[in-house]
Amino acid sequence: MATVRGYFHPKTATGNSSLIPAPPWHYSGDLLTVEYRTDPARVRELLPEPLEPAEEDPGAVALIWADWQSCSDSREELLDPVRAQYKEAFAVVRCSYQGRTYSRCVYIWVDKDFAIARGLHQGYPKKLGSIHQTRPHPYGPAPRIESGARFGATLACADRRLAEAVITLREPAAGNGFVNGHPMAHHRWLPAIEKGGGLALNELIETGAASFEAGQPWVGDAELELFEAPTEELSRLEIQEPIAAYYRQVGVVWDGGRLLASGADATG
Repeated sequence: MATVRGYFHPKTATGNSSLIPAPPWHYSGDLLTVEYRTDPARVRELLPEPLEPAEEDPGAVALIWADWQSCSDSREELLDPVRAQYKEAFAVVRCSYQGRTYSRCVYIWVDKDFAIARGLHQGYPKKLGSIHQTRPHPYGPAPRIESGARFGATLACADRRLAEAVITLREPAAGNGFVNGHPMAHHRWLPAIEKGGGLALNELIETGAASFEAGQPWVGDAELELFEAPTEELSRLEIQEPIAAYYRQVGVVWDGGRLLASGADATG
């Protein structure tokens, strides 16, 4: 009998073709975050049981653009940048489970297949998209990290633009917002192969950073627009009240999570 190896599909005799390596996964990135308030009912409709809305500010949303370099423990991907670099944009809300507040990613788009595979493992609802954001640089016309610096960010999927933002930095801040500041509560779902078989995998999990480091956050203001599309629902999280916008550089290590509930206990 053949022995096949690899952390993820495709598994082969050597394991070298696996779409993603085993954790830990290391990330370095530039984050642009726009926080605003929407109708709390629109957040509630995205929270399957047993999750409940956050007790405080239940309509708060963070829309985040991230320009990443990522790698495994070997760091070999950093010298083969096509395997390391990717961009994503994602919407985060807050929720409650057994009295504890969590963050939850409800929509996310990425531009590389390996990022989608990691999302399947972590419970992120990742889809392919086109994501762009202004990069800072100390020379030439690119913005510096300083008061008055302006950054643009766009998100599209299936040839439709879903969101665009212009962020103007104002001053250094104590933090990078509050919506995405908790452990993540995600579901790992996989439908059964037989029709009517329900879910073969149904887990509510908690994940977070195994380690985290970050530069000085900056706060500012954002002009944010959301657009309707035939197969996307981000615009349902309509903007009712702006909160703030942020820029920060971060370094994160992800190395697994914790099972909170499974089977019938994971979804009502």
